Amino acid sequence: MENDNTSPKQTSTVKSETQKATDEAANRLEAGHERVREKAADMAQSARDHVHDQAEAAKSAAANETDAVAKALRDASQNLRDGSPQARAFAQIADGLADAADAVRNRDVNELAGDLTGFARRNPLAFLGGAALLGFAATRFAKASSTPRPQADDSYGSTVPSNPGSPVAPDNYGAARGPAATGTPGYGGTPSTGDLK
Repeated sequence: MENDNTSPKQTSTVKSETQKATDEAANRLEAGHERVREKAADMAQSARDHVHDQAEAAKSAAANETDAVAKALRDASQNLRDGSPQARAFAQIADGLADAADAVRNRDVNELAGDLTGFARRNPLAFLGGAALLGFAATRFAKASSTPRPQADDSYGSTVPSNPGSPVAPDNYGAARGPAATGTPGYGGTPSTGDLK
């Protein structure tokens, strides 16, 4: 059996050093956790600020577009006969849109979001219907603005493909083509005498 030559003082010193090392490691670990938490909070705040800035820009753009529509309606009402029902209706709609644009422009994004949330809770069907309508309108707008328009032909303002391999070429617009022009039965053409039996 080995003889244990460690004195109680040495054992106490080793225990003390071990405890110090453990405490120091725990403090470093806690400091690391704190730095990670602070960094995560900073990143989250930065993301919130970015989203808020984007929402403010979108809010301003929406208010400006609404103002532009109101101005167009106001101009249209002035071009109509004074006192006509259409002129009055356009003027009232223009005033309502201008007021709505000012209300949107002068409110904070958080207030608008709270109002929208409250409306959605009070009127869920109206909110969903409005969201669907807005989605359909946005889709139609996106499709309309992304599809290229075909070249216009000079004859009758129609649109005719101008590529030479197309079934309808501009130089003989309206000419019959395809199986119907050849007299093939079943395609609306005139049957040849060999087909009549």
